[in-house]
Amino acid sequence: MFLDPAALAIVFGGTALAAALRTPARDLGRALAALRVLPRRRFRADSRLDQVAALSRIALRHGVHALDRSVIHDGDVAAAVALIVDGAQPDAVIAALDTARRARIERHRLVGDCWMGVAEAAPALGMVGTLVGLVAMFTRMTDPGAIGAAMAVALLATLYGALLANLVAMPIATRLRAAARAEAIERARLVAPLAELAAREAPRVRAGMRPQPAPEPVGADADEAAEPAPHEQAA
Repeated sequence: MFLDPAALAIVFGGTALAAALRTPARDLGRALAALRVLPRRRFRADSRLDQVAALSRIALRHGVHALDRSVIHDGDVAAAVALIVDGAQPDAVIAALDTARRARIERHRLVGDCWMGVAEAAPALGMVGTLVGLVAMFTRMTDPGAIGAAMAVALLATLYGALLANLVAMPIATRLRAAARAEAIERARLVAPLAELAAREAPRVRAGMRPQPAPEPVGADADEAAEPAPHEQAA
């Protein structure tokens, strides 16, 4: 009784078309891929903080270049550790982490905006389906059998639009935005330990890169170095 193919096509097909027209293809793909995040637990930085602490102990015991052999799955932490191995200053590490965090926030914002756009378009397409049903009903007033089908399209399109907006798209957008805010807050906890590691290891890296002075001549070599050259004796 509550299934009508024409109303479904108008609302769901029109909403999908509206989302595709107003959102770039890459952002639309990210919005669909973000659905995998919904059943997962909120992002926590505890495991990454433990790994940073372990990396700090490795660097203290074996040298910072030993971190090149470490397996780091988190992209932000891996990029920061690579900078630390290269001898970057803490300010550079903080700036790199902040840039990555801002880029991630922007991607999450675009995904949330995409689903909010679906929530805004669905009721409008429901009204479009209602108008289409009313037009079909008024043009078939002489056929009593067709009036009921047209009225069903008009009413069910509004119902589908309201359900799609309030029970699907808007909850998805709200939950994705909440998860994005939680991840941004948790990733901010990674900045201090990585900056501390960079502050400790940067002087050591620079000291290791500094050229060593040439050894002073000893013994016979020192006597030869002390003797003047032939042209100096002639002078």
